[in-house]
Amino acid sequence: MKKYVCEFFGTFTLVFLGCGTLLYMRLEVGLLGVALAFGMTVVAMAYTIGPVSGAHLNPAVSLGFLVSRRLRAWDFVGYASAQCAGAIAAAGTLYLIAMEKVGGYDITIEGFAQTGWIVYGWRAAFLFEFIATFLFVTVFLKCTAEGGAVARLAIGLTLVAVHLGGITVSGSSVNPARSIGPALFAGGAALSQLWLYIFAPMLGAVAAGLLQLRGILASSKPQSLRKVRAAHRA
Repeated sequence: MKKYVCEFFGTFTLVFLGCGTLLYMRLEVGLLGVALAFGMTVVAMAYTIGPVSGAHLNPAVSLGFLVSRRLRAWDFVGYASAQCAGAIAAAGTLYLIAMEKVGGYDITIEGFAQTGWIVYGWRAAFLFEFIATFLFVTVFLKCTAEGGAVARLAIGLTLVAVHLGGITVSGSSVNPARSIGPALFAGGAALSQLWLYIFAPMLGAVAAGLLQLRGILASSKPQSLRKVRAAHRA
């Protein structure tokens, strides 16, 4: 149960700070600031709850662990449920804050940090979400399998790069929970386009998990995956 509470807390923090920056401060900090908000929150949570749950904060990451046989099926269900619940709770909190804006807040005009495609078509958005999630989950699996002093930082910086690479294409979700939370409150196009932000990242995660399972990117002297798997089963 402690693992699931940590995933709820971590995903809540990611959506609250990441989407909060996009929602309230995007003009002040720009795209780089938004990307850093997501990436650095992941780093912070990796140090805070990583020793307990692994700090997945993302159903796609958890699916990658499941496919690579580093997470049990029932733990995947628990992780994904906690992550989605945390994202929805964070989005609800952001909604309450937005509604207190002096002069009112119109979601249909100002948006609600939801993901979606406008400038580029859905095929471009799907392709980006698939590839970006594949790359992010691959880095996540590789770094957590082999450890290292800067593994957590590498994961966070990869998420920063992912956001910088495709915010204008798809919103750079690579995280179904992050998309589900805001979409439930934004409604409209955000809900009708939500399928893409579930299926594309999950397919990318499956591909990354299979790559890890095959050991294609394994180093010549990898840290035993038995220890990593044992940590997730504890």
